[in-house]
Amino acid sequence: MQISPEKMQEVLYTLFVKYKFSDKKAKLIADVFTESTLDGVSSHGINRVPLFIDYIKKGIIKIDAEAEKVTSFGNIERWDGKLGAGILNATKCTNRAIELAKEYGMGMVALRNTNHWMRGGTYGKQAANANCISILFTNTKPNMPPWGGKDSRIGNNPFVVSIPRKKGHIVLDMAISQFSFGKINDYKLKGEKLPYNGGWDDKDELSNDPEKILSKERGLPIGYWKGSALSMVLDMLATLLSGGNSTAKISTKEIETAISQVYICIYPSVFGDNNLQEKLISEIIDYTHNVAPINPGDKVYYPGERSAQKRAKNLEEGIVVDKSIWEKIMMLSEE
Repeated sequence: MQISPEKMQEVLYTLFVKYKFSDKKAKLIADVFTESTLDGVSSHGINRVPLFIDYIKKGIIKIDAEAEKVTSFGNIERWDGKLGAGILNATKCTNRAIELAKEYGMGMVALRNTNHWMRGGTYGKQAANANCISILFTNTKPNMPPWGGKDSRIGNNPFVVSIPRKKGHIVLDMAISQFSFGKINDYKLKGEKLPYNGGWDDKDELSNDPEKILSKERGLPIGYWKGSALSMVLDMLATLLSGGNSTAKISTKEIETAISQVYICIYPSVFGDNNLQEKLISEIIDYTHNVAPINPGDKVYYPGERSAQKRAKNLEEGIVVDKSIWEKIMMLSEE
């Protein structure tokens, strides 16, 4: 089924107000869920709304919590998310990192005790819209085996890098697993297999069957042992810089919560050569685009390019939404 972005935003805003968020917070959360879905990332947009509401009902997400600064050292700050909504905390900490970057050239906010930020690229775009480069990452519950191990001990720790650009921002938003678990669930909802192996099944064999991978949450690290190492390092950095929980500590909780995140922003305008920066970025993109495809009709994209194309299509035609997900959301609205 297809829904207009305006209708989705309206329904979600009403739903979040019903669950006692203030008008301002409800609008922001509804906007983020809608924008992610509009960009073609339903796995971390509309499809996450029922789980988000479930976490509110269980008290995992504290509706009235406000992220607070714990300590600061010039352009470096530690914040505590107080177990508030991840979207609200991430938006606030990104804004603060932007402010620090514009004051010092670079700023970093390390956040502890927060919840899932949904689509990490949201905050990369937020920084890019403010003409800042960003490097953002988060740890998660254990959902991947370290390379050579059988059981999940590391997280797929999403990693975001964004670069502002007049012709369209560059936004890399990737999990350290071959597929995010939201994306794996998307394939499950559609009754489709993954295009490549995405994790291990209950027989300890690599599989592209989403149901078998989701049953024990044993994702495949990108680059095999390299992704495993990168996951561990990102967890270490998020934990050390925030003074918060590691994946090991998160694993002791029944539900993923009280995670740790890092927001780094750089203000490239301090160099005073914005035109040169645009030229250099275009040089890299043009060189990469100008490559013969392996298969006829294939195209090389820069990070964020396909999302921009998907957004334009959805604005014109309406957003495709899984019917069962939308029905769940309407039921929640009517409870």
